[in-house]
Amino acid sequence: MKNIKSYDWKALEKSAQTPVYIDTNELLKVHCDRWLTLPMIAIDTEFQRVDTFYPVAGLIQVGDDMGCYLIDPLKVTDYEPLKVVFQSSKVLKIIHAGSEDLELFRKLLGVVPQPLYDTQLAGAFLGWGFTMGLQRMLEQVLQVSIGKAETTSNWLQRPLTKNQELYAALDVAYLVAVYQFQISQIQHRDCYGWFLEDSVKSVEKVAAVNEALESEDYYLRFSQMWGLADYKLVALKDLSSWRERESRSRNMPRNWVLKNQSIISIINQWPTSVAQLHKIEEMRAKSVREDGEPILEILANAKERLKESGPVQGIKKPLDPLWNKRFRKLKQIAISAADEQDIVPELVLRKKDLEALVRTKEQHGQYQIPKSLMGWRSELFGEAILAEMAQY
Repeated sequence: MKNIKSYDWKALEKSAQTPVYIDTNELLKVHCDRWLTLPMIAIDTEFQRVDTFYPVAGLIQVGDDMGCYLIDPLKVTDYEPLKVVFQSSKVLKIIHAGSEDLELFRKLLGVVPQPLYDTQLAGAFLGWGFTMGLQRMLEQVLQVSIGKAETTSNWLQRPLTKNQELYAALDVAYLVAVYQFQISQIQHRDCYGWFLEDSVKSVEKVAAVNEALESEDYYLRFSQMWGLADYKLVALKDLSSWRERESRSRNMPRNWVLKNQSIISIINQWPTSVAQLHKIEEMRAKSVREDGEPILEILANAKERLKESGPVQGIKKPLDPLWNKRFRKLKQIAISAADEQDIVPELVLRKKDLEALVRTKEQHGQYQIPKSLMGWRSELFGEAILAEMAQY
């Protein structure tokens, strides 16, 4: 097993000038076999997501102790060796701001890398800022400046330009050095266990995604529709679920299939014919032509569906505006706790956590710490939050 000291960021920076291109299954396996012997690798992706529902992989980058590697997903077809690396508990995977990358890995490989170390998340626990970009982080840690010129490049074009290859390779050339710098500080702080807890949760959240369940529950996001009649709520659920399934099967952005505002207008205006559907301002003629019949059928069947299956889960009524003032007090409790630990306040408490906290009284008869605040957050300021809530 290689020692972490064998990772020299200056040597890796130089290797990024001539990254190793991996464009065959055989070559990928050779390198994966070697990565399995290492204590850690750096990973990143480049992808397109302009006219598709799912991200389309353009590159997968890996950095190790010897160089930078560009895996071509347009050529490689067998990812089993990489899946083994990603699931090896002996190889730490280092990434920066990896939420979208994890989503791509889950879709492309069927797994997400773990154990995972996200340098952006670690930076937040070190008080550097909630969403510090890699460019700024490298300037702060290594006094290195990297450009952004290729951020919006076409990563599906072939061949890639030299500038694209360099940009992609540099994204993994420095990550181990950033990790080394951060870990020497964070391990000696009380928040290290909290960071590990959030790291595990971030992976589990992506790994546990159930697309079928997501499709069925999408209608709950339309908070402005909370007062609908039961049959209209059934139609809203069925229409948004249909849009989700179609977006995935066509691999097309949601708004390209049917805009959110169109869904709202359809439910509110309740058209019964193609002509009436055409009159809805937000509806595209193409959508009416291609999808008008299934949309109208969903509306026509709503009352019968209600009779057969009963009411669906209701959309929660928005909180009373008086909670906005109360939330400011609750946030101050969290901010004070974050300041004491020298971690960024945005890390400890979000508005949706506060809304979940308020709604626990509806479910349990008294305010309780919601699931999203369980763990270190509850230990840090749970009692103080509940004491404040007891006044309301």
